[in-house]
Amino acid sequence: MGNGQKSGLVRRLLEWYEHNRRDLPWRQTPGSEADADPYAVLVSEFMLQQTQVATVTPYFLRFMAQFPAVANLAAAPLEEILRLWQGLGYYRRARNLHAAAKKIVADFGGRIPDSTTDLMTLPGVGRYTAGAIASIAFGQRAPILDGNVARVLCRLRKICADPTELRIRKQLWQLAEEILPTSSVGQFNSALMDLGATVCTQRNPTCTECPLSRYCQAHDAGLQNSIPPARQSRPTPLVRRSTICISRGNRWLIEKRPDTGRWAGLWQFPTIENDRPATAAALSRKIGLPIENLKGLGQIRHALTHRRYIFDVFTATTRAASRKSNWQWADLKGLDRFPMSRPQLRIAAMILARAFTASPRYLRAVPSPTAGSR
Repeated sequence: MGNGQKSGLVRRLLEWYEHNRRDLPWRQTPGSEADADPYAVLVSEFMLQQTQVATVTPYFLRFMAQFPAVANLAAAPLEEILRLWQGLGYYRRARNLHAAAKKIVADFGGRIPDSTTDLMTLPGVGRYTAGAIASIAFGQRAPILDGNVARVLCRLRKICADPTELRIRKQLWQLAEEILPTSSVGQFNSALMDLGATVCTQRNPTCTECPLSRYCQAHDAGLQNSIPPARQSRPTPLVRRSTICISRGNRWLIEKRPDTGRWAGLWQFPTIENDRPATAAALSRKIGLPIENLKGLGQIRHALTHRRYIFDVFTATTRAASRKSNWQWADLKGLDRFPMSRPQLRIAAMILARAFTASPRYLRAVPSPTAGSR
């Protein structure tokens, strides 16, 4: 791309961005990169990994109200952070963000590092996240490459291959760096992301509204709807689990998951590999607690990117008072103190709906899962 063409592309994209930028709470005033709050950018970039803007926004606002500075976040217990992250999904991001905050306080004096090299020493920060923070928060000349930007670049250069291929990924990173201006880098990178999210969309891009259509080789060739090529969907395995909601008096048994693996460190009603048929005796052995009055409550279906779950939900009672180190007996109104995954929140809501239909105020005890969260 020649210098004249590059300067024209940059100018047109920045002009478009000035009038069409998305109003997002973590962004700075247009044209004023110095006003960006590096901490807000850091938090938003962690939340935006694999999650849409509309889902992230309310979580971001609540998170910033609770932890207004990196020192607050570093000092908070992990369980409090997980509880506030509850329903947003991909909980490893929350653990990495907490660890990153601790490292920033310990190694960088509480200041968000401004170089991609230093940023990439933080847990959970890869090349894209480092480039986004460095450019948007500090105006550093650092490229970014997320799904939206990759799609824009593939169409600009008529790259017909899968952008997730290693060879193509390397080519796109080079192109992302090549087209970067020497100033207003954060604005330019944000503009690329907004263009991909609102105009150069995956399906039915609105090329008539695109400020870069004159530079777009895919548009010239009429290939904008086939670039990038659609990825072949792969069958996702189906996993079945049995969840047993066990009450003793007015309290319910919940257990804390291990610190590694899916939904690590979150709380759940006792959940085991699905037994067919599920009997009180079999479930008692699996759980390690004698139970009675086993009844079916319903079924929960939950889909993740690479796996689908079916939870067969039961209620039961027990008279045993024994407990394990990872057990808690909680009343329903106190469940909101324990961070839970979205499926477990839905199960808690099922119990509440069944047990307290005459007292709707109890339904507020458990937060509703957010649509689109994991």
